[in-house]
Amino acid sequence: MDKAESGWEGLAVSPSLPGGADAALLARQTARLFASPEGEALLAHLRKITLDRCLGPESSKSALRHLEGQRHLVLHLLSLAARGRAGQ
Repeated sequence: MDKAESGWEGLAVSPSLPGGADAALLARQTARLFASPEGEALLAHLRKITLDRCLGPESSKSALRHLEGQRHLVLHLLSLAARGRAGQ
């Protein structure tokens, strides 16, 4: 089965931000957004429903891929916020 048949053709293995000032600005903005009490609550919720969740052995491949995609997004946001805090 090739990539197009598997349903993964639109996904990048390791997405990266554009370099330079734009990436640094986005990281700082993300850090500020999640530094508020509301942002911290949102991140805690996202962690709970993605990173702290596991699916059972009866889960379908689609369900597993969906959860892994959600986890990837949450980890990307956490990474952006960490880079923004480090750059401040």
